[in-house]
Amino acid sequence: MKVLILKSFIDHDIISEALAAQKADDATLAAILAKAEKSEPLSQTEVAQLLLVEDAGHIAEMNRIAGEIKDRIYGRRVVMFAPLYVSDYCVNNCSYCGYSHKNQFNRRRLSMDEIKREVEILESMGHKRLALEAGEDPVNCDIDYITDAMEAIYSVQKGNGSIRRINVNIAATTVENYKKLESKGIGTYILFQETYDDTAYLEHHQGGPKRNYLYHLTAFDRAMEAGIEDVGGGVLFGLADYRSEVLALLQHNAHLEEVYGVGFHTVSVPRLKKALGMDLAQYPHIVTDEQFKRIVTVLRLALPYVGIILSTRETPEIRDELLRCGISQLSAGSVTGVGGYEERENGEDISQFSVDDERSPIEIIKSLVDSGYIPSYCTACYRSGRTGDRFMQLAKSGKIGYVCEPNALMTLLEYIQDYGDDELKAKGYKFIDEHAKTIDNPKVREMTLSRIERLKNGERDLYV
Repeated sequence: MKVLILKSFIDHDIISEALAAQKADDATLAAILAKAEKSEPLSQTEVAQLLLVEDAGHIAEMNRIAGEIKDRIYGRRVVMFAPLYVSDYCVNNCSYCGYSHKNQFNRRRLSMDEIKREVEILESMGHKRLALEAGEDPVNCDIDYITDAMEAIYSVQKGNGSIRRINVNIAATTVENYKKLESKGIGTYILFQETYDDTAYLEHHQGGPKRNYLYHLTAFDRAMEAGIEDVGGGVLFGLADYRSEVLALLQHNAHLEEVYGVGFHTVSVPRLKKALGMDLAQYPHIVTDEQFKRIVTVLRLALPYVGIILSTRETPEIRDELLRCGISQLSAGSVTGVGGYEERENGEDISQFSVDDERSPIEIIKSLVDSGYIPSYCTACYRSGRTGDRFMQLAKSGKIGYVCEPNALMTLLEYIQDYGDDELKAKGYKFIDEHAKTIDNPKVREMTLSRIERLKNGERDLYV
């Protein structure tokens, strides 16, 4: 067991020096992109130079390479998930969050029966993977409530539906509590640093335990010490300069790789949105669409093997654009309020933030298929022990695609058969058969085609 020390591993001087360096000339930029295209590590200065590029032609080339990297490693699959909010009780005062303690509204914590009802609705939408979300409140939402919620979620089976992976996004906690999450079958532990700028962090976290920057920053160290192998980082872009945030996020990943042998499993890129009790006009670092696109592109170039997650905070148009820049996971049909799936059309809606993509999962799936992407509900790696460094070794070997695309095709077929309408069935079956026949490895191709036939004959949950 390592001795955990509350010490920052974010070097702001290195970040400042990298961003102050001379912008790359054409030859230097070409060399950086050549490294990125081969998935070679990039230095902080090289990443900073990518963030500072202004030429439209160079930007288009960066976007192209980022999209090709994602497709080369993971294929055309796009992982689908939905959030499940179980409690909006919170003792923190975060300036940007609708759940902030200072906001006055009727707070709610779902009972286990209410959680099961939400899960039934999510399963009827086709979801297999959830992100469990809750505010921080040691009295109204302690760790035992979260682990009980996980048990309740995994217990629900509606028709052919079941939740096969629960990722958990809750506040920074202790090694003991992370061990409890691990024992209940957590997928990825997700925590956003919100901002790595320690001054901005204190400005936006006015009260509550979350105000402790170092405790929050070192949460993944405690999670990994507890045996959780997959962790997912993120920044709430809009609280500080986005370029500094990207470089700090990469430093955080490098710290985890150095100490634990594996970095982030996923990186989320939420952008600041309107929420109860806050005014966007008071935030000077709001990220434009073009800047946001740059963030995703550079993260894919710098972290080629990491899953990059985009939520329904963004519009359908932006989400479609960012898929071409390296996004690999999408939420679908989301609500961001407690009990929101059952009360989508009724009751008081206190959401954590606003949602700009209100399409149903089936509408998003149709759009993805039309664009040549494979919507995936796969959870095979988690259930086959391909987690942590074992997952990354497979990804870096170039072999992860041999399981990603077949599993994506099989879970898409499951979805079509169980939840698809006539339109999706008409295009989906043809899409799946055509893609399966293009799998390069003959053994994998034949296995996939065989399992597709078994799924069509009524079997379920087949995966590589």
